[in-house]
Amino acid sequence: MQTVTLIIDKRRELSTKYKKLLGSKNNSVIISKNLLSAIKFIQEKEPDLILISDSIDSDLSDYCKKIRALTYNMRPIIIALSKSAALEDKLKALENGADDFISEPVNSEEFIMRIHAHLRRELESNMDTKRFLPGINYSKRALKRIVSDNKSWAAMLISIENFNNYKETYTELASDKLVQTFCAIINSALSETDYLGTLAENEFLLITEGSKAEQVANFLTFAFDTVAPKFYSTQDNRRGYMLMQGDEFAGRRSNFVHTTIGIVTNEFIQYKDSSQLIHALVQIHKLADLPSKSHYLIERPRISAENAIENEINNKIFIIEPDEAMNLLLTTILNLQGYDAEVINDFSALKNKIPALIILDAGDLDSLKGLELCKKIRQNPDFNRTKLIVTSILHDKELILNTGADLYIPKPYEISGLIKWIETLLRH
Repeated sequence: MQTVTLIIDKRRELSTKYKKLLGSKNNSVIISKNLLSAIKFIQEKEPDLILISDSIDSDLSDYCKKIRALTYNMRPIIIALSKSAALEDKLKALENGADDFISEPVNSEEFIMRIHAHLRRELESNMDTKRFLPGINYSKRALKRIVSDNKSWAAMLISIENFNNYKETYTELASDKLVQTFCAIINSALSETDYLGTLAENEFLLITEGSKAEQVANFLTFAFDTVAPKFYSTQDNRRGYMLMQGDEFAGRRSNFVHTTIGIVTNEFIQYKDSSQLIHALVQIHKLADLPSKSHYLIERPRISAENAIENEINNKIFIIEPDEAMNLLLTTILNLQGYDAEVINDFSALKNKIPALIILDAGDLDSLKGLELCKKIRQNPDFNRTKLIVTSILHDKELILNTGADLYIPKPYEISGLIKWIETLLRH
């Protein structure tokens, strides 16, 4: 991300000199001659560094104090510039919010090096050390800056889905290597003017030119799906899913990791502020997410991310269990837990009803009819987002998970354990 520096200085020649010394392709320098224009710029761009000269019509230390109070939530570097070299003036400015005090006239080389040292330390303090990328604070700042930018831009929210399941199965070390590999893939598609930063452990923000966003997204989804199989075991690649361990007997199925990319541009909508942009970005990202496939979605004129996602939470649970006593127990306990539990008899009862989760008995050892029903449910695209828990007296977790179940729980089981698994599945 390009650094932004604000110089608050009434003097024409010296302020222009400082701008020439500091300005580069990596540092955009703006001059403000009064507090009003400075405040407006600070609110819009959140500069990384502010140089305040004592040429202003106010006490320098008092001015530093006011700027620090206005920027407490963004914490830029504040450097006081003064014709004075008195220790008292230096201490007063530093006490009132300045990070450094430079006496004029300045040595150009020293001046540049001191500014660069401050900016380097600021970047390093906000760096994600595992991924060697700017952290969430820088990413939010980058979004705020592009809102008022008239150039064509695209903001891309990139995530690795099922990441926590992968980390749980393959350890944190393996998940770090997966993320670092993906970061290298993303970096290979970027130019010098693009921004890449982190939002969370498995989420990234990419800001690029509006014209190339779709091309980048297409490359990233293809490259991720090409590389990802190398991060699974031979057994999981053969199965086609990750086999997660619950306890000694229970087994949980999880889809492989994939990437989801939501893209928002300023081609059709001019965003008022960064919060509106973030909301649109999150919503289009939700629309882009598919259960088991890398996918991207770019904002179009006829697609509005706002209000596109249903806010109503689906807490419907269907129970398919031949034991009537168990049916009564499960529905009673689940309803008390706040779920809308209902007992059904067969697949036909699922018509026009899409539950969040189904608890399904596999059947007796001779027929295992429940497994056929599990396959039928999983093959129906209407139930892509429905979680399936299969309970069985048959202790063969791989056989049961291969039918499409998300979780296998051997019978008999503790109801409290089942409730915990339901909470876990519905959170993801």
